Amino acid sequence: MSEATSVIEARNSRRLRVGVVTSNKSTQTIKVVFNYKVKHRKYGKYVSRRTILHAHDPKSECQLGDKVEVAACRPISKTKNWRLVRIIERGQGV
Repeated sequence: MSEATSVIEARNSRRLRVGVVTSNKSTQTIKVVFNYKVKHRKYGKYVSRRTILHAHDPKSECQLGDKVEVAACRPISKTKNWRLVRIIERGQGV
């Protein structure tokens, strides 16, 4: 019983990111932009950075501008290592 519980907890503790969909042109794939700020080592100023994640969207339900939550998973293709968990908020369609 405890082994099954630990497997479920391990699966639920995967990396989660929240970002905005910028492209849904590919079949079952979306591009999600994840923005964050990093403090510059020398000057101490905060600099904006971004990461573009390719996520698996099997139902092709995401639209441009949607705020989504994605989770890390096994490699699905060469660049796709994330999967869609849920749509947090519908966008206006950028």
